Amino acid sequence: MSALQTPYYLIDQALLRRNMEKIAQLREASGAKCLLALKCFATWSAFDFMRPFMDGTTSSSLYELRLGREEFGKETHAYSVGWADHEIDEAVSYADKIIFNSLGQLDRFGGKAAGIATGLRLNPRFSTSGFDLADPARPFSRLGEWDPGKLNAALDRISGVMIHYNCENRDFALFDQQLTRIETEFGSFLEKLDWVSLGGGIHFTGEDYPLEELAARLRAFQNRFGVQVFLEPGEASITGSTTLEVSVLDIINNGKDVAIVDSSIEAHMLDLLIYRETAKLPQEGDHPYQIAGKTCLAGDIFGDASFTSPLSIGDRISIKDAAGYTMVKKNWFNGVAMPSIAIKEEDGTIRLVRDFSYDDYKSSLS
Repeated sequence: MSALQTPYYLIDQALLRRNMEKIAQLREASGAKCLLALKCFATWSAFDFMRPFMDGTTSSSLYELRLGREEFGKETHAYSVGWADHEIDEAVSYADKIIFNSLGQLDRFGGKAAGIATGLRLNPRFSTSGFDLADPARPFSRLGEWDPGKLNAALDRISGVMIHYNCENRDFALFDQQLTRIETEFGSFLEKLDWVSLGGGIHFTGEDYPLEELAARLRAFQNRFGVQVFLEPGEASITGSTTLEVSVLDIINNGKDVAIVDSSIEAHMLDLLIYRETAKLPQEGDHPYQIAGKTCLAGDIFGDASFTSPLSIGDRISIKDAAGYTMVKKNWFNGVAMPSIAIKEEDGTIRLVRDFSYDDYKSSLS
């Protein structure tokens, strides 16, 4: 590992396998299909490892859709908040299913999608999200249709719906309660469909999650309405599998010890900054440090850590959970070097799969 220049993202296949095996177990026990949500994780060098455990991919844009078709294969679901005229023909050519966000989009492009399965996004008007920024049921939400009359009027043009309303939901009882609410409010509509996607955000690969109960609940839902259920695990697919490896460049004291590293939360773990959360840093001893990034942004701070011995220039730090909504959001802010991507094989071998150069930085601009 020391031979690789930091910063780099390190995907550990042994840790990734734990999630994949739980996904495979859920698929087998429930009959549900699981699609990788590319909006969360799209590092395609890991797709060969993940493919045997999953049924395909789901996307939020034309580029994600194409990546899923070309690099993952298997079943490909196409969703976008808004398809454009110049995108729709290409999108349909890659997709097995296309899911429109609104009746307006269905009216406009449904004819283009006549050769593949077509669906709508259904907004149940509630969610498990604790963040207004990410809440699909927020007031005046543009994400999906909810009026039963309008939904029923579209039945002759759709075969299924996508209902994405969970957000890192670790509470099976809450999932069960809200699915029951969906059954009660939309049951007469759902029973006329062929498939229902319940989206992502169900943290079923987490520790102590009652996987067998979830499987039984999903199977009961499918049996009741005669539909194929899809799940779209993003974070659940890769949680705990990846670290961001960084090195200490400087140590200063401004009232507390601050270690400046060769990375940036603004550039390399942006999702944490957006949601005002701190990185998962070592908490191992009696030597506390604030871990800070190297950009000029005053708030470029990963968070507080503690170590078993004092830090020195050149020491390396592993920041956990650096895959979901992280690698897909990395950027070139301040021109800071983009982290490389490496994979730790199950035999312990570390393989560099991609690094980024000045030319990559320059070519991202004009």
